[in-house]
Amino acid sequence: MYLIKTAEINEEIRDLEVRVIGEENEQLGVMSGKEAFALAQERKLDLVKIAPNAKPPVCKIMDFGKFRYEQQKRDKEARKKQKSATLKEIRLGLNIEKNDLETKAKNAIKFLEGGDKVKVSLRFKGREMGYTTQGFEVIKKFTAEIAEVGVIETPAKLEGRSLVAIYAPNK
Repeated sequence: MYLIKTAEINEEIRDLEVRVIGEENEQLGVMSGKEAFALAQERKLDLVKIAPNAKPPVCKIMDFGKFRYEQQKRDKEARKKQKSATLKEIRLGLNIEKNDLETKAKNAIKFLEGGDKVKVSLRFKGREMGYTTQGFEVIKKFTAEIAEVGVIETPAKLEGRSLVAIYAPNK
């Protein structure tokens, strides 16, 4: 319907002429702001300015408290249905064995099928920093394991003592 955050209501409307819409969305015509407010009070409802930039501004007669409550309910429902992809992390070592790599890949596949992104980090300890090319090979093997369910979003890059890659689920 309308997105009203800080709408002018009732006495706050000081325009000389306003176009008025009734509670059943019927056009009531152009009238002075005071007449429109009196009409809204007569019906025990609020006068709400919904289009302040129109010529003349458009006001609607409605129960503003009920409208705001329903809008908050719709916003809350929309937030519930919104799914944010979380980032799951999997850590590998430079000298990881094949079976361990497969186990980590199975976990990554489970995360990707659940709609989450996966961050794979390979930490270099001590003198392992001299073998970064082997680290890239481990990441390549890992990528091959999960290729059918995940696509690489951020290619492997060295961040300090870690080699990091991020995978997203296939669409």
